[in-house]
Amino acid sequence: MEVIQQDIGRVILNMVNNSFYAVNEKSKAVNGTAYQPYVKITTKHILGGAEITIEDNGPGISTEIINKIFQPFFTTKPTGQGTGLGLSLSYDIIKSHGGDLRVKSSTTTDQGTAFTIYIPE
Repeated sequence: MEVIQQDIGRVILNMVNNSFYAVNEKSKAVNGTAYQPYVKITTKHILGGAEITIEDNGPGISTEIINKIFQPFFTTKPTGQGTGLGLSLSYDIIKSHGGDLRVKSSTTTDQGTAFTIYIPE
């Protein structure tokens, strides 16, 4: 399947921005501790496609809202802060390319969140 590079680029940029926002918020919340924020992007070629993972050690996503994050207009950011593409549109873009977008999150300290994008060949 041929992908639209600009669409995939926008999705990745949105996810990275979300990770930077998360680690910044956690950094403010744990002011004065030895917290070392990180955002990690990994790519790998897997059977039948490519996988891109954006991982951070921010506060994670609570179990109460994790099932809502791909819904249209859902945000955890304050008014005016959520000006990006949004996870709902990111999800739709990846699906329109025949791919999948998954989330794995923990609210345990330094476990953070990982979003994995799969794009078929």
